[in-house]
Amino acid sequence: MSIMDAAEAVQTLLSPSATHDPVPAYAALRKHGPVLPVADGYYFVSGYAAVDGILRDPAMETYDIKRLDVRWDDWRDNKALELFADSMLRSNPPDHTRMRRLAAGVFTARRTGALRSVIEAQVGEALDRLDGEADLMSSLAYPLPIGVITALLGVPAADRGRFRRLAEALTAVLEVRWTERDEARAHEAAIELEDYFVHLIARKQAEPADDLVSALTRDGEKLTGRELLGNLMLLLVAGFETTTNLLGNGVVLLLDHPAYAERLRADPGLAPAYVEEILRFDSPVQLTERFAARPTRMHGIELPAEAELVLLLGAANRDPDRFERAGDFWPERPGNTPLSFGAGAHYCLGAPLARLEAQIALPALLRRFPEMRLTRRPVRRPRMNLRGWETLPVTLGTPRDSVD
Repeated sequence: MSIMDAAEAVQTLLSPSATHDPVPAYAALRKHGPVLPVADGYYFVSGYAAVDGILRDPAMETYDIKRLDVRWDDWRDNKALELFADSMLRSNPPDHTRMRRLAAGVFTARRTGALRSVIEAQVGEALDRLDGEADLMSSLAYPLPIGVITALLGVPAADRGRFRRLAEALTAVLEVRWTERDEARAHEAAIELEDYFVHLIARKQAEPADDLVSALTRDGEKLTGRELLGNLMLLLVAGFETTTNLLGNGVVLLLDHPAYAERLRADPGLAPAYVEEILRFDSPVQLTERFAARPTRMHGIELPAEAELVLLLGAANRDPDRFERAGDFWPERPGNTPLSFGAGAHYCLGAPLARLEAQIALPALLRRFPEMRLTRRPVRRPRMNLRGWETLPVTLGTPRDSVD
């Protein structure tokens, strides 16, 4: 690990090199305190307690339409930014409270729990198709979450093939940096996805079923048309982008730690603890942002109104003041509460579903292919925030006949 000063650490996190390993930069930032002024009104927050407190503080608001209007004259020209702006992700109370209540009313524990058999069946089908060598990103980590979230939304199975491409394009505008090409691709993908959902909503209104789109369009209090489109897009891309990275990151960590892989293979009941440690050690979401709605003081630093706070979830999850042996992959650690899905009012609505998919898929994969190993080191996606692998090549070895 190289020794960095704060300026170099900030520059590293804002540059493409952060896609490979942001951990040294996180460590350098923490040496300068949990909250670091970077520029006028702009701060990086790396301490666990500080990040957790900001996420739970109602005086800290998200990047909403009001702030987009102030900071970006032509943001409405990009359909991806426009649709996200109408979702829970980019809203504050009272709009966020209302949207969250309506979405949570249909995204229930009952619906999530009922998907266990769907997940188990899809995992089994995916594993049955594997043989010899495989790229687990393409053969498991992408198709499983896409299949699950589209089943939950009520998207026909025949339409699933388009969503990986669309989500990869759309989520570029959730990164700390993107190119003009990224912006153009996100805009085009959002137009295509909006058109798809407009037709799907009309179909579900005419022929409702037991799925989220039907539930969100029934009589009673409803989301507005723009809110419905924005939140369906959010649920789709968040519903599998995060889970895809969780699965891929988990496979690599387990193959890099064969003793732990063997324990999980022998006892799938350990999966919840293992998934929490994967989330902590290599978080599929590395950062989020908040703005101070009013002047406040935090960890000895005066924050002006509208101070922009970059909350480094990945750094908070490695904070040695919160986690013993923070730099070790240690699935048995006690009191493990990573901030990978956020906290407070914006806590990820789909977190239980993402956890469930990983808890089922990872031990099943290990048990079916006990000789599995990396064919070569995988390649990271060119993303800093949504952190995962571009490819995950493995040699599977001799499979067991079944996953029991």
